[in-house]
Amino acid sequence: MLNIIKLEIKKHKIGSSIKGALIATAFIFGCMFLFLFGSKFDDELIMESYEFIFVLIDTFVRAVFIIFASTLIAKLIIDEYKNKTITILFMYPINRKKIIIAKLILIVIFTFTAIIFANAIVAILFYFMNETLQSIPDTLSFTVAKNHALRVLMNALSATGMSLIPLFFGMRKYSVPTTIISSIMIVFIVCSNNGGMTLNDIIIIPITLAIIGVLIAYMAIKNIEKVDLIQ
Repeated sequence: MLNIIKLEIKKHKIGSSIKGALIATAFIFGCMFLFLFGSKFDDELIMESYEFIFVLIDTFVRAVFIIFASTLIAKLIIDEYKNKTITILFMYPINRKKIIIAKLILIVIFTFTAIIFANAIVAILFYFMNETLQSIPDTLSFTVAKNHALRVLMNALSATGMSLIPLFFGMRKYSVPTTIISSIMIVFIVCSNNGGMTLNDIIIIPITLAIIGVLIAYMAIKNIEKVDLIQ
Protein backbone atom coordinates (compact mmCIF):
# COMPACT_ATOMS: atom_id res chain seq x y z
CA MET A 1 0.00 0.00 0.00
CA LEU A 2 2.84 2.38 0.89
CA ASN A 3 4.46 1.79 -2.50
CA ILE A 4 1.19 2.59 -4.28
CA ILE A 5 0.88 5.82 -2.31
CA LYS A 6 4.46 6.75 -3.24
CA LEU A 7 3.66 6.11 -6.90
CA GLU A 8 0.58 8.34 -6.64
CA ILE A 9 2.68 11.10 -5.05
CA LYS A 10 5.20 10.90 -7.87
CA LYS A 11 2.62 10.51 -10.64
CA HIS A 12 0.44 13.46 -9.62
CA LYS A 13 3.34 15.66 -8.51
CA ILE A 14 1.95 16.24 -5.03
CA GLY A 15 4.75 18.75 -4.50
CA SER A 16 2.71 21.24 -6.53
CA SER A 17 -0.27 20.62 -4.24
CA ILE A 18 1.94 21.26 -1.21
CA LYS A 19 2.98 24.57 -2.75
CA GLY A 20 -0.69 25.31 -3.34
CA ALA A 21 -1.45 24.57 0.32
CA LEU A 22 1.36 26.91 1.41
CA ILE A 23 -0.01 29.64 -0.85
CA ALA A 24 -3.50 29.06 0.59
CA THR A 25 -2.07 29.35 4.11
CA ALA A 26 -0.33 32.61 3.17
CA PHE A 27 -3.61 33.88 1.71
CA ILE A 28 -5.47 33.06 4.93
CA PHE A 29 -2.84 34.86 7.00
CA GLY A 30 -3.00 37.84 4.61
CA CYS A 31 -6.75 38.08 5.14
CA MET A 32 -6.32 37.84 8.91
CA PHE A 33 -3.63 40.51 8.81
CA LEU A 34 -5.95 42.85 6.91
CA PHE A 35 -8.66 42.06 9.44
CA LEU A 36 -6.32 42.78 12.33
CA PHE A 37 -4.88 45.92 10.75
CA GLY A 38 -8.35 47.19 9.81
CA SER A 39 -9.59 46.74 13.35
CA LYS A 40 -7.22 49.49 14.50
CA PHE A 41 -9.09 52.00 12.39
CA ASP A 42 -12.63 50.64 12.42
CA ASP A 43 -14.47 50.45 15.73
CA GLU A 44 -17.09 48.13 14.18
CA LEU A 45 -14.49 45.39 13.77
CA ILE A 46 -14.59 43.98 17.29
CA MET A 47 -11.89 41.51 18.27
CA GLU A 48 -11.95 41.28 22.04
CA SER A 49 -10.24 37.96 22.64
CA TYR A 50 -7.86 35.41 21.22
CA GLU A 51 -10.57 32.79 21.59
CA PHE A 52 -12.74 34.68 19.11
CA ILE A 53 -9.95 35.18 16.59
CA PHE A 54 -8.78 31.55 16.85
CA VAL A 55 -12.30 30.35 16.06
CA LEU A 56 -12.32 32.70 13.07
CA ILE A 57 -8.97 31.36 11.85
CA ASP A 58 -10.10 27.74 12.25
CA THR A 59 -13.33 28.39 10.34
CA PHE A 60 -11.44 30.10 7.51
CA VAL A 61 -8.85 27.31 7.33
CA ARG A 62 -11.44 24.54 7.22
CA ALA A 63 -13.42 26.34 4.51
CA VAL A 64 -10.33 26.75 2.32
CA PHE A 65 -9.05 23.19 2.71
CA ILE A 66 -12.39 21.45 2.29
CA ILE A 67 -12.47 23.08 -1.15
CA PHE A 68 -8.77 22.29 -1.62
CA ALA A 69 -9.52 18.62 -0.87
CA SER A 70 -12.12 18.60 -3.64
CA THR A 71 -9.44 19.68 -6.13
CA LEU A 72 -7.33 16.73 -4.98
CA ILE A 73 -10.30 14.37 -5.41
CA ALA A 74 -10.80 15.82 -8.89
CA LYS A 75 -7.11 15.47 -9.74
CA LEU A 76 -6.41 12.01 -8.29
CA ILE A 77 -9.73 10.28 -8.98
CA ILE A 78 -12.34 12.09 -11.08
CA ASP A 79 -9.90 13.21 -13.78
CA GLU A 80 -8.51 9.68 -14.02
CA TYR A 81 -11.98 8.32 -14.80
CA LYS A 82 -12.91 11.21 -17.07
CA ASN A 83 -9.75 10.83 -19.18
CA LYS A 84 -9.87 7.00 -18.95
CA THR A 85 -6.28 6.92 -17.59
CA ILE A 86 -7.61 4.90 -14.66
CA THR A 87 -7.98 2.00 -17.13
CA ILE A 88 -4.20 1.80 -17.46
CA LEU A 89 -3.84 1.63 -13.68
CA PHE A 90 -6.40 -1.15 -13.47
CA MET A 91 -4.36 -3.17 -15.98
CA TYR A 92 -1.53 -3.46 -13.43
CA PRO A 93 -1.41 -6.64 -11.32
CA ILE A 94 -2.73 -4.67 -8.35
CA ASN A 95 -6.16 -4.96 -6.80
CA ARG A 96 -8.40 -2.09 -7.96
CA LYS A 97 -9.58 -1.42 -4.45
CA LYS A 98 -6.00 -0.94 -3.22
CA ILE A 99 -5.44 1.71 -5.89
CA ILE A 100 -8.51 3.70 -4.85
CA ILE A 101 -7.74 3.22 -1.15
CA ALA A 102 -4.22 4.58 -1.73
CA LYS A 103 -5.63 7.65 -3.47
CA LEU A 104 -8.14 8.27 -0.68
CA ILE A 105 -5.51 7.79 2.04
CA LEU A 106 -3.31 10.35 0.30
CA ILE A 107 -6.19 12.85 0.11
CA VAL A 108 -7.17 12.29 3.76
CA ILE A 109 -3.61 12.61 5.11
CA PHE A 110 -2.94 15.69 2.99
CA THR A 111 -6.18 17.43 4.03
CA PHE A 112 -5.86 16.64 7.74
CA THR A 113 -2.20 17.70 7.85
CA ALA A 114 -2.88 20.89 5.89
CA ILE A 115 -5.69 21.94 8.24
CA ILE A 116 -3.53 21.36 11.34
CA PHE A 117 -0.49 23.04 9.79
CA ALA A 118 -2.36 26.08 8.48
CA ASN A 119 -4.15 26.60 11.79
CA ALA A 120 -0.88 26.46 13.72
CA ILE A 121 1.07 28.73 11.37
CA VAL A 122 -1.65 31.37 11.00
CA ALA A 123 -2.39 31.41 14.75
CA ILE A 124 1.30 31.76 15.66
CA LEU A 125 1.94 34.48 13.09
CA PHE A 126 -1.22 36.27 14.17
CA TYR A 127 -0.11 36.19 17.80
CA PHE A 128 3.26 37.79 17.03
CA MET A 129 1.61 40.31 14.70
CA ASN A 130 -0.82 41.32 17.44
CA GLU A 131 2.06 41.72 19.87
CA THR A 132 3.25 44.47 17.55
CA LEU A 133 -0.07 46.10 16.65
CA GLN A 134 -1.80 45.49 20.01
CA SER A 135 -5.23 45.26 18.38
CA ILE A 136 -6.64 42.62 20.73
CA PRO A 137 -6.97 43.77 24.36
CA ASP A 138 -6.37 40.25 25.63
CA THR A 139 -3.54 38.07 26.89
CA LEU A 140 -3.10 34.63 25.39
CA SER A 141 -3.33 32.09 28.20
CA PHE A 142 -2.23 28.46 28.22
CA THR A 143 -5.85 27.38 28.74
CA VAL A 144 -7.05 29.23 25.64
CA ALA A 145 -4.16 27.82 23.58
CA LYS A 146 -4.81 24.26 24.83
CA ASN A 147 -8.56 24.47 24.19
CA HIS A 148 -7.90 25.84 20.72
CA ALA A 149 -5.48 23.00 19.93
CA LEU A 150 -8.08 20.41 20.96
CA ARG A 151 -10.79 22.20 18.97
CA VAL A 152 -8.57 22.33 15.89
CA LEU A 153 -7.80 18.61 16.18
CA MET A 154 -11.49 17.64 16.42
CA ASN A 155 -12.54 20.04 13.68
CA ALA A 156 -9.73 18.82 11.43
CA LEU A 157 -10.97 15.24 11.81
CA SER A 158 -14.57 16.18 11.00
CA ALA A 159 -13.58 18.49 8.13
CA THR A 160 -11.38 15.77 6.61
CA GLY A 161 -14.30 13.36 6.74
CA MET A 162 -16.79 15.75 5.19
CA SER A 163 -14.26 16.74 2.50
CA LEU A 164 -14.87 13.27 0.99
CA ILE A 165 -18.55 14.03 0.30
CA PRO A 166 -17.81 15.70 -3.09
CA LEU A 167 -16.53 12.29 -4.27
CA PHE A 168 -20.15 11.14 -4.47
CA PHE A 169 -21.22 14.02 -6.74
CA GLY A 170 -18.08 13.94 -8.87
CA MET A 171 -18.32 10.20 -9.56
CA ARG A 172 -21.88 10.41 -10.86
CA LYS A 173 -20.82 11.88 -14.20
CA TYR A 174 -17.07 12.10 -13.66
CA SER A 175 -17.38 15.87 -13.45
CA VAL A 176 -14.58 18.02 -12.01
CA PRO A 177 -16.72 21.20 -11.79
CA THR A 178 -19.45 19.28 -9.93
CA THR A 179 -16.88 17.95 -7.47
CA ILE A 180 -15.58 21.43 -6.65
CA ILE A 181 -18.99 23.12 -6.61
CA SER A 182 -20.33 20.52 -4.18
CA SER A 183 -17.43 21.28 -1.81
CA ILE A 184 -18.24 24.99 -2.00
CA MET A 185 -21.83 24.19 -1.06
CA ILE A 186 -20.65 22.16 1.93
CA VAL A 187 -18.48 25.08 3.06
CA PHE A 188 -21.38 27.49 2.59
CA ILE A 189 -23.66 25.30 4.71
CA VAL A 190 -21.23 24.39 7.48
CA CYS A 191 -18.94 27.42 7.77
CA SER A 192 -21.23 30.39 7.09
CA ASN A 193 -21.67 32.61 10.14
CA ASN A 194 -25.20 33.07 11.49
CA GLY A 195 -25.48 35.38 14.48
CA GLY A 196 -21.99 34.61 15.72
CA MET A 197 -22.18 30.83 15.25
CA THR A 198 -21.97 28.26 12.48
CA LEU A 199 -23.64 24.90 11.93
CA ASN A 200 -20.27 23.38 12.75
CA ASP A 201 -20.85 24.51 16.36
CA ILE A 202 -23.75 22.05 16.59
CA ILE A 203 -21.55 19.03 17.26
CA ILE A 204 -23.90 16.45 15.72
CA ILE A 205 -23.77 18.17 12.30
CA PRO A 206 -20.00 17.95 11.59
CA ILE A 207 -19.90 14.44 13.06
CA THR A 208 -22.79 13.32 10.85
CA LEU A 209 -21.27 14.91 7.73
CA ALA A 210 -17.89 13.33 8.50
CA ILE A 211 -19.52 9.90 8.83
CA ILE A 212 -21.36 10.45 5.53
CA GLY A 213 -18.06 11.34 3.87
CA VAL A 214 -16.39 8.19 5.19
CA LEU A 215 -19.35 6.06 4.07
CA ILE A 216 -19.17 7.60 0.59
CA ALA A 217 -15.48 6.70 0.39
CA TYR A 218 -16.25 3.19 1.62
CA MET A 219 -18.98 2.71 -1.00
CA ALA A 220 -16.67 4.01 -3.74
CA ILE A 221 -14.11 1.38 -2.74
CA LYS A 222 -16.69 -1.39 -2.35
CA ASN A 223 -18.32 -0.77 -5.74
CA ILE A 224 -15.12 -0.21 -7.70
CA GLU A 225 -15.42 -3.55 -9.47
CA LYS A 226 -18.84 -2.53 -10.81
CA VAL A 227 -17.64 0.75 -12.33
CA ASP A 228 -18.04 0.85 -16.08
CA LEU A 229 -14.85 2.33 -17.51
CA ILE A 230 -16.23 2.49 -21.04
CA GLN A 231 -18.81 5.21 -20.36
